[in-house]
Amino acid sequence: MSAKKVIVIGAGFSGLSAACCLAQKGFDVTILEKKNETGGRGRKADVDGFMFDMGPSWYWMPEVFEKFFNRFGKSAADYYSLKRLSPSYRVFFKDDENDIPAEKEKLFALFESLESGSSKKLQQFLTEAEYKYEKGVNEFVYKPSLSLFEFADVNLLLSLFRLNMFSSFSKYIRKYFSHPKLLQLLEFPVLFLGAKPENTPALYSMMNYADMVLGTWYPDGGMYKIAEAMTKLAEELGVKIYTGENVEKINVTNGKVKSVLSNGKENFADIIISGADYNFTEQQLLDEQYRTYSADYWESRIMSPSALIFYLGVNKKVDNLLHHNLFFDADFSVHATEIYDNPQWPSHPLFYVCCPSKTDAAVAPEGMENLFILIPVAVGLDDNDATREKYFEMVMNRLEKRTGQTIREHIVYKKSYAHRDFISDYNSFKGNAYGLANTLFQTAVLKPRIKSLKVKNLYFTGQLTVPGPGVPPSIISGQVVVALVEQELL
Repeated sequence: MSAKKVIVIGAGFSGLSAACCLAQKGFDVTILEKKNETGGRGRKADVDGFMFDMGPSWYWMPEVFEKFFNRFGKSAADYYSLKRLSPSYRVFFKDDENDIPAEKEKLFALFESLESGSSKKLQQFLTEAEYKYEKGVNEFVYKPSLSLFEFADVNLLLSLFRLNMFSSFSKYIRKYFSHPKLLQLLEFPVLFLGAKPENTPALYSMMNYADMVLGTWYPDGGMYKIAEAMTKLAEELGVKIYTGENVEKINVTNGKVKSVLSNGKENFADIIISGADYNFTEQQLLDEQYRTYSADYWESRIMSPSALIFYLGVNKKVDNLLHHNLFFDADFSVHATEIYDNPQWPSHPLFYVCCPSKTDAAVAPEGMENLFILIPVAVGLDDNDATREKYFEMVMNRLEKRTGQTIREHIVYKKSYAHRDFISDYNSFKGNAYGLANTLFQTAVLKPRIKSLKVKNLYFTGQLTVPGPGVPPSIISGQVVVALVEQELL
């Protein structure tokens, strides 16, 4: 009996993860990727001696990567070397800056220096965050979330209260801390989860555990090393990867996928897993009668931010920056409101600067610097060159002032990236960068389903379905969908 043929649409982290797991189970797997390289949002750009990671730049939750490679008798170390960053990152506040230590005792001392008694509270906070992390990652995120019955275990139900699923992150952390800097420090991961802290379940304090205890890491050679490793593993397992393949239609017959049309060619399959944008897959690739969700449904979703990114090559060394740098020298709540409540280009944006050449000399020519600047912004905005340039000048003014040097006159390479690029490159709904916001009503069974309700053998993976946005969740998503496929074929 011949192996069942599976087509995976998209060679991002979730698509590569699914493809590897399927191949290991004996499926005949083909990936069709729109771009000319793998990696999806985690691809890279090599320009004039600079290597820019195009998307993700934070390596958190290292055990998720290790667990993935372990499935195949491998280790992440077989493909790339990791180093823990110390300090983890630098935060520029309105009046000063703080380096966030990788060592717990130094972290406790920093908290205590800002708010008396906060070191003991931080220990309590991180103990609870560790419990949430262990429960959340090991018992929740590996479930397909097709039914509430998946969570009907008594111990799991009892843990929901300790997990703080029904209280807000904002209120929760204020039970422990009051100093504005500490609150900003704890709330920053939530901004990138895709919702204001007051609308995010306190469950996500587990991300503070990932940050402060598990640490911030860097794969030598850049974040693209992850995609490169997963691509190599997929090929070792026999996965066929075709790039430059623009999927135009999913053909359905009698409620089952028959084939996909790519570059005008029909590709037949027994199973389709789409790692492409979920909205695009349903609204553009499927005929209307086969869509689980309507256009109105998607319009009602709360999306995580988009981003305005600048990739800069600088022909000198830049002082007073670490690898990761957060500029919180503007009002956090105002910027969050301008992303979620009153979507508009921000008046005084917070922003993030990554300078990987501080850690890795290979990503920039000798004596030069590689800068990645990101401003989180609302989805669906009018994205034009004049607006991009306005915000470039705005953040460069602040960057130069806070670091005490001129940078603009030393820029030898500059590229911007925002909404229209996310749409063009990834068919991203409203130009989002991070998927759906992790609000209570967009969690687990309330996310778009990992399996189609209308097409028997069509599945989804990636940041718009379970478990959610981010590189580790996307890798997990690929594993979850394969477990479901295997279960349904037994």
